[in-house]
Amino acid sequence: MTKPCFLGVDIGSLTVKAVLLDAGQRLLTRGVVPAGYGGQEAAEALVARLLRECGLTPDEIAYTVVTGYGRVRFATADEEVSEISCHARGAFHLCPAVRTVIDIGGQDSKAMRLDAQGRVVDFAMNDKCAAGTGRFLEVMAAALDVPIEQFGALALQSEHPVAISSTCTVFAESEAISHIARGVAKQDVAAGLHQAIASRVLGLAARVGLEAEVMLTGGVALNVGVVAALSRQSNQRITVPADPQTVGALGAALYAWHKGRR
Repeated sequence: MTKPCFLGVDIGSLTVKAVLLDAGQRLLTRGVVPAGYGGQEAAEALVARLLRECGLTPDEIAYTVVTGYGRVRFATADEEVSEISCHARGAFHLCPAVRTVIDIGGQDSKAMRLDAQGRVVDFAMNDKCAAGTGRFLEVMAAALDVPIEQFGALALQSEHPVAISSTCTVFAESEAISHIARGVAKQDVAAGLHQAIASRVLGLAARVGLEAEVMLTGGVALNVGVVAALSRQSNQRITVPADPQTVGALGAALYAWHKGRR
């Protein structure tokens, strides 16, 4: 094997992420695609594409670690590792000063507290309710007839955010629609909804202890309104990595590097 590489795959409920590292832990390439049904076919196609981009063959993958919601479906992996462990390892690799990792995905959210060596001291998950997840934002953006890509920026335009008291996605949607019907500016409703998701996520983080430095990962980290609401409510600077969606896959690739180098 002349050019060994190490593969991390994160199969989420909505997207599949993959990262390839070389023998020196340097990033070769990474990618994100919709998961489709189950995620296995999307994962296999993504990995094949990334290998082609790097001029590599499957035989040159020294070790593969898979994580995420659909990890049991990726049969070609050498090992499965939990999402908590992979997100923590990926975040700590990107920023060794990080002590709290908040990951907001499409269907769940997670909070992790790390020690100075990057080990997970405590964690909490919200995987039973859409509130505090990317799905919450998708439902609310649709209710306000705003493209999801513009939802966060719209919230930042607000000068008088309205309070959204409901923690349930269904009731919060009804509350938002009622505000619109009463003539409340759309940006003020959007800001209230972003404050609501931030409150829900910070409540989760409080269960493990919110300590600086705080890193936000997952697709929702791309929403500037959520980042601003989290920072304002927590009185903390929120670090968002260059590609927040692939932090879990990076952590998986780092585990693969560790195991494959033995």
